[in-house]
Amino acid sequence: QVQLVESGGGSVQAGGSLRLSCAVYGHTYSPSFMGWFRQAPGKEREGVASIYTDSGSGYYADSVKGRFTISQDMAKNTLYLQMNSLEPEDTAIYYCAASYGPLALASRRLAVGSYEYWGQGTQVTVAS
Repeated sequence: QVQLVESGGGSVQAGGSLRLSCAVYGHTYSPSFMGWFRQAPGKEREGVASIYTDSGSGYYADSVKGRFTISQDMAKNTLYLQMNSLEPEDTAIYYCAASYGPLALASRRLAVGSYEYWGQGTQVTVAS
């Protein structure tokens, strides 16, 4: 059974930085692609960033381009999200997700339905 465990959330002032981590357990090989999503109160879950695990190719939502960076450490089976220049609008629960299926193309990389496995989420709060 695949298990994703996020860590690194917390509270920060606007303009600050946080790095989220997501450890992958329970599978003999790496996911095809992984992603970070977030969900603010009263809003739908939205895709933030995605990475193809073989190539390291990243894909970002417009709202975070230039501020967030997705990366991975294959040896540690860990996914990261470096978040800089944080804004109050970034406040949400952040989830990591993994897929072992065929690679999703373009905007499907940020679609909830493209992923089979999800972490429990970690809270990020950005104060103004």
